[in-house]
Amino acid sequence: MARIFSGIQPSGSLHIGNYLGAVKNWVELQHKYESFFCIVDYHAITVPYEPADLRARTADMALSLLAAGLDPSKCTLFVQSAVPEHTELAWIFNTITPLGELERQTQFKEKASREESVPAGILNYPVLQAADILLYRAELVPVGEDQVQHLELSREIARKWNARFDARTTTEKVQAKIEGGEPGFFPEPKALLTPTRRVMGLDGQAKMSKSLGNTIDLLEAPASIWEKLKPAMTDPARVRRTDPGTPEVCNIYHLHKAFSPPATVDHVAVQCRTAGWGCIDCKKVLHESMEKEIAPIRARAKEIAANPQKMKDDLAAGAAHASTEAQKTMREVKQKMGLT
Repeated sequence: MARIFSGIQPSGSLHIGNYLGAVKNWVELQHKYESFFCIVDYHAITVPYEPADLRARTADMALSLLAAGLDPSKCTLFVQSAVPEHTELAWIFNTITPLGELERQTQFKEKASREESVPAGILNYPVLQAADILLYRAELVPVGEDQVQHLELSREIARKWNARFDARTTTEKVQAKIEGGEPGFFPEPKALLTPTRRVMGLDGQAKMSKSLGNTIDLLEAPASIWEKLKPAMTDPARVRRTDPGTPEVCNIYHLHKAFSPPATVDHVAVQCRTAGWGCIDCKKVLHESMEKEIAPIRARAKEIAANPQKMKDDLAAGAAHASTEAQKTMREVKQKMGLT
């Protein structure tokens, strides 16, 4: 089986943007690939935080991932800081990564433009991301379109390290390629684009994000979800109940496409275009569709929360397996670099 790696920041419980954009896909992929999924808490400390809060958010994220369907018997789920080789390899990659490459990263430029004092961790964030992936010599990385640039840097870092330190002859590299293997020690990981489009927030203005307050938590109570859906942005052309709309520009319609059966999605589109429904009617049907998918996840979360030791054991087992693979990689890296 090909190996995949993907990570998620410990922002607390999952919101539906995380779920639709990444985790729902992970649940399917764990049955098709050798899968490593990581809660990347080292990435989370590039901004101010409270230690107790980080601990709680990491536990909440683990609970949400397990409730959403990640199965420790099918995948390796662990917390990044439990495997110190992530930062060890990141330092090594820092020594071969040009500063200009990091300064050109779109996310760095966006974040740096908002900060008076920019931590070096924000600049080096994609180097740690490359180490996360390459530490397990992953061939595929499930990502959204906004992460493709960072993944390309990971591929570039793999090429640079291989060219400088991998002692294979040209003949050996060609033979490896013929046999379906990697021409270098580190694979050049390919993007496995997630099938779900970018999930917009309830304000309809930006990607769903907790920092923008435009999210619905996956484990939120039904009544709370409905209170958030009621005022959510719809097609701006539908000022009155009798105004026809264009479903393609309505964020609620796109959530229907994620949660509702195809027949319902088609019906929603007709009702929108003909003003057969008001926006509240449309949101009520969406709420029902969401509950059908979310209610079982919420129930699993309650079961997991009732046995916290089991979750700790699952994460520890995942970290132990990840550590075994990480140490194997680092032994070879150090040997090839003359560090041992």
